[in-house]
Amino acid sequence: MTRLFNDPAAFADEALEGFTAAHRRWVRPVTGGVVRATATPAGQVAVVIGGGSGHYPAFSGLVGRGLAHGAAVGNVFASPSARQIHSVATAAHAGGGVLLMYGNYAGDVLHFGQAAERLAADGIEARTFAVADDISSAGPEESAKRRGIAGDLPVFKAAAAAAEQGLPLEEVLRVAERAGARTRSFGIAFSGCTLPGADHPLFTVPEARMAVGLGIHGEPGIGEEALPTADEAARLLVETLLKELPEDVADPAGQRAAVILNGLGSVKYEELFVVYRRVAALLGDAGVEIVDPEVGELVTSFDMAGISLTLTWLDDRLEELWRAPADTPAYRKGALDAAEPDLDRAPVTAAAQDTAVPAAPVVPAASDASRRAAGTVLAALDAVARVVDAHADELGRIDAVAGDGDHGIGMRRGSTAAHRAAADAHGLGAGAGTVLTRAADAWADKAGGTSGALWGTILRSLGTALGDREAPDAARVGGGVTEASAAVRGLGGAEVGDKTMVDVLVPFADALAAATGEGLPLADAWDRAATTATAAAAGTADLLPRRGRARPHAEKSLGTPDAGAHSLALITRAVHGALLDHH
Repeated sequence: MTRLFNDPAAFADEALEGFTAAHRRWVRPVTGGVVRATATPAGQVAVVIGGGSGHYPAFSGLVGRGLAHGAAVGNVFASPSARQIHSVATAAHAGGGVLLMYGNYAGDVLHFGQAAERLAADGIEARTFAVADDISSAGPEESAKRRGIAGDLPVFKAAAAAAEQGLPLEEVLRVAERAGARTRSFGIAFSGCTLPGADHPLFTVPEARMAVGLGIHGEPGIGEEALPTADEAARLLVETLLKELPEDVADPAGQRAAVILNGLGSVKYEELFVVYRRVAALLGDAGVEIVDPEVGELVTSFDMAGISLTLTWLDDRLEELWRAPADTPAYRKGALDAAEPDLDRAPVTAAAQDTAVPAAPVVPAASDASRRAAGTVLAALDAVARVVDAHADELGRIDAVAGDGDHGIGMRRGSTAAHRAAADAHGLGAGAGTVLTRAADAWADKAGGTSGALWGTILRSLGTALGDREAPDAARVGGGVTEASAAVRGLGGAEVGDKTMVDVLVPFADALAAATGEGLPLADAWDRAATTATAAAAGTADLLPRRGRARPHAEKSLGTPDAGAHSLALITRAVHGALLDHH
């Protein structure tokens, strides 16, 4: 388990601070993550990778010449926010555009996509690519739904080496697509991981059993089998991957492959070598030529006891890129000429950050009526933060049934940050709309992950609807919630029945619109809608997830409500209490 920490909520930030202090030869800190400390040639494409904390050496440990130009680092097992990614990408940009790369998880897809839009608005050409190599998480016919696990490394490496050669952005993207299409991974685990501050692992494996088909966020395996010997584990990994070859590879015999045997956190290197000896023999028997194999911890999951095998089927071009030199804190290959320091960008120290004088915040002009309404908004956000804090552990337990168990952590970070930002804006005389939009940005930024993106969208939609000029009446609030519901569905793509927060948000918005349309006062209308939300959240226990990290573990989640749906129902009831106190 994770024993050494201070405040669990600060673990990711403090880990990144220590990492940058230890590796100033390679990286320098920027808001949201790290970028290379060495100079990047003008016009070179910047490859910016990222994801949640808890996977070291992914993602920050892979920043350096020959690999990533920057890494955006989120909270534990949560994607970085769009603001963090935008910050890192802007710092890494050298004039040739940016390729944003990440594992295929809903939160990462949302936030990296939003960051790409912001970069484009800044005049920086940007593309995105999600690695989807885990064959256990979806079948070949749904390969786009697969998770990204240890296959991140060879795909990142191929794209970054192409960028180092001076290729333009579209060609670097095509290299990433080629490498991704030829990469497959499969893993097994013997115990789950324990998040900082938690008193139990996210999942357990019965004695003398192993979980098969694991993810890297503490998700339980797809199934269980008897605990194997090292040779039996090697055979399972190799035979499973050889059953699914890329479309243009008819037979493994005579093919070349980059091979990664990855430890997920607490399997000793000696154990990995015992397994790899048999992996190498089995691949040799199949006629596969192994090219520059990697055995060690490359994409971890805190202290999970597990291993995964990755095969990237190489052609001449991909082999050239896989063999290309790299020099990063955690991954080095070949030899590079001496690096030129980035003299134009001095490292930012913690002390400098602490002593920097921020610009005086300003808020748009607001009417007296809107500023009074902002007080009610602030009270509602305070109620949200309090109810989330009271139920954070419960939300984590629900989420861990078929997901990664971080929903409570992310919601606590997001709601606390939103309330703090709202209080600051309210203190400056902001209207209701601005208070909500400041809260939206803070929630998305601090929570990260899918829930951060969606709650940022909800609050921003409400803020836009309320504005700063008029006193928001019940109909305006109801309309804002309806707009928020549509925005969330548009952003995340989920619909009612997918076992997500949408299963609560849509009926809540519909009930609120109907009640306000009948002329009910806001508190009464909200009460009716919150009752609908509570019933809808309970009903998600009978659904099988069709989206998100719980989708590969659909059967495990049956009988348990969706964590996002449950937290939304709790929030709607808490907000009703605030409305009663301030009507």
